This record gives sequence, C-alpha cells and structure tokens, in this order.
Amino acid sequence: MFGQLMQPEIMDLIEKRDLLSLKLVLEDWSPVDIADLLGDLPINEQAIIFRILPKDKATDVFEYMDVDEQIDLLKAMANEDVAYILNDMSPDDRTALFEELPPEIAKQLISHLTPQERAVAQKLLGYPENSVGRLMTPDYLAVHPEWTISEVLDYIRKNGGETETFNNLYVVDDKGRLIDDIQLREILLTEPDKPVSEIMDGNYISLNVDDDQEEAVDVFKKYDRIALPVTGANGILIGIVTVDDIIDVAEEETTEDIQKIGAVSALEEPYTSISLFRMLKKRVGWLSILFVGEMLTASVMGYYESAIQKAVVLSLFIPLIVSSGGNSGSQAATLIIRALALGEISIKDWWFVIRREFISGLLLGLVLASLGFIRIYIWQVTSGMYGPHWFLIGAAVCISILGVVLWGTLVGSLLPLIFKSLGFDPAASSTPFVATLVDVTGITIYFTVASLFLTGILL
Repeated sequence: MFGQLMQPEIMDLIEKRDLLSLKLVLEDWSPVDIADLLGDLPINEQAIIFRILPKDKATDVFEYMDVDEQIDLLKAMANEDVAYILNDMSPDDRTALFEELPPEIAKQLISHLTPQERAVAQKLLGYPENSVGRLMTPDYLAVHPEWTISEVLDYIRKNGGETETFNNLYVVDDKGRLIDDIQLREILLTEPDKPVSEIMDGNYISLNVDDDQEEAVDVFKKYDRIALPVTGANGILIGIVTVDDIIDVAEEETTEDIQKIGAVSALEEPYTSISLFRMLKKRVGWLSILFVGEMLTASVMGYYESAIQKAVVLSLFIPLIVSSGGNSGSQAATLIIRALALGEISIKDWWFVIRREFISGLLLGLVLASLGFIRIYIWQVTSGMYGPHWFLIGAAVCISILGVVLWGTLVGSLLPLIFKSLGFDPAASSTPFVATLVDVTGITIYFTVASLFLTGILL
C-alpha cells in the first residue's frame, strides 16, 4: 500500500533520472514494499532502482520478488551485480530460484558463485526434488551441552548475523548429532555460569533431509514452529527449514489442489505468465475425458428415447435430476478432499465417511425432493400442465432426486478416498469428474424409477 501511494513520485523521479532523490526516498522503505513497487515497473526501470539500492538491501528486496521477476531482473543486471546478489542470497531462496531455471541457465548462474557458496548450492540441489533438503539452509547456530550460557551468548554475538533465524539454538554432541533444541528465551533467562545441559530436556522435533515437503508442512502446522532442524544420516544436524519457505510450499500445494479440483492439471506457473499453448495443454486433457463421459450420458438418454417419446413430460426434469446429483457429489468431493489435505480424516476412516455421507445424502435428498414436489404441485394447480397423472409424475421425480442425491453424495465422498488408497492425489477426483459420473448414472436411476411408477400409464 505504501509503495502504491508513492508510485507517482517514484515514476517522476525515474523519468527525471534524479537518482539521488530517488535513493533518499527509498531509504525508509522496507524491502517488501520496494519489491512490490518493482513488480509494477518495466524491467529497465527495475534495473535502475536496483542499482541505487545499498547492496545488502538489494539482496533483501530480490528475495521478496517472484521467481519470474527475479529471472527477468537478473537478465538486465551486470555480471558483477548478479554475482553479488547470488552470493549474498540465503541458500534456501537461491535454491528455489535455481529450481525454476532451465539447467543450462542455472549452471551459468552457479558459475558466478564463490567456491564456498557453489558447494552449498550444488549440495542443496543434489537432494531429491520436493524434498526437505531443497528447502533447508545450512546457516544455523549449534551449541554443545557442556558450554556455559555465557559461552553461548558470546557465540551468538559472533555468529548470529550469519544465520537466518536464531529463535532456537540446536544442541549437538561431539559428532554433530542433534540431541536437543533450546529456545533463545531460555538462554536469556538462565544464569550465565550454568551449562547448557542443565536446561536440556531432550524433547525436540526434527525433519529428515529426505522427507517430502508436504510432510514438513504438516509438522510445522502441528507444532507451530518458526524453524525446524533437519538431520541426515545418523541424526547429524545439517540445516534448518524456516516457516517462510514452508508457507510457500503450502501455498503451492493448495493452488495445485484447487486447480485439480477444477479439472485442470497443475499449471506450475503463474496464470499471467504461462503461455497460452501450455495452459491449453493443461486443460484439454481433463476436458476431453469429461466430454467422453458426457457422450455416455447422451448414449444413456438415447437408450430411453422411446420412453421420452411416450412421456415427453419426463424430459423436462432431466436437468433437475442430473444437476442435483452432480451438485451434491461435487459438494461431498470438495469436503472430503479438503479434509484429507488437512489431515482431519484418513483412508482408515472410510466407514465413518460412508455412514456420515449416507445420512447427509438422505437428508439433503429429502429436502430437494420436497422442493421438487412443491414445484410440480404449484405448476399443476396453476396451469394443469402435468395432466391427471401429475401425482405419479411428481412421486417418480421426487424419489429419483432422493436416489440421485444420495448416490452423488456417496460417489463424491468415496472417490477421493479411493484415489488416495491407489496412491493418486485425491484432488484428481475433481468435482467436474464426479458430476459427469453422476450424470450418467443419474439418468439411469431417473428412468428406472419412472418406469416403476408409470409403466402401463404413460409408458
């Protein structure tokens, strides 16, 4: 908001090339506000602003920018500026940038790193994709149990500037194995001459370097931590993961799930920057599958063509029937997919889900069936459009609605569980997929019920 309020002034200073005044204006701006401002400017003007920022602040601003903006800005910067930024970035943010680049460009940028930073970057990029190792930073503070609190404070003063956060200090043995973590608050409230071992309780949470990033998100949510230690083989402490990186992972996973629920393959790029061709590729597959599914619906309707010809009135309620089942199924699928994502339920809760959704589907079906019957009654009283057998027609429609809603609810709730049990993403059981499946079966349910009520009368 601050950046937006000052943007006309900034633009005016850029146009006048009054770089001294521009530098003075930006001195009081936070890095995140400057990053927001840069996102609204052409790339050449971004480069102008970037060059006048103090180097340390420029790195902070760069880390707040989106990856696509970072890539564009690097292309516009001189090699020496690129080298400084990359070497000064926190290792985890730098790894996230390299992950998004084509291999040849990533290699070119890695060549700008110092030997020490290059070794760090290559080590982090060597971990499996989507593993905790790709998120961690090796910059942390580790102490030993025999150190006194006074020695710990001296160590923090000397080395604290090199770590991303030191809300927690990590206690390691003489082989570097993690044995505890201690909050900085406990350090500050303890007598200086006491050893660290006296305030240790051995109760700590850690991640393994090969853990999946989604598992790390769950651990952070469960324990509400700012940072967590990461261990490798034999429990050796090798880094930490901070909550800002976990938030990014959670946002990506949520976005991917939402896109899959809408029957779109995960875009993996921002909507504004993905090419039209790539976006079409992500959408056409599911749309084709759904189209084939709807062709089955048309085939089923063709099977009941003679019934429709004998009682055209039945065709009036087809949209009502199929939409009720599709909507109820989509509702159930969305609720179950989200419950699975939040860890509220698991595959072993399938029987609980069936019982709960059966009751829900039954009650929802009764409500919609009642509304449907009221609608038929009102139209019959006011216009007589359904003829002398309106009650049987109404009964057939209402029972069909009840059956289709119940069926849709059960299908929508079970499909995500089935997908998860097969090792697929539950979000892939998208709501359009559920709706299409229920459409096909809903037509069958409708005409089967209608035949029971109206054979020998209208059929």
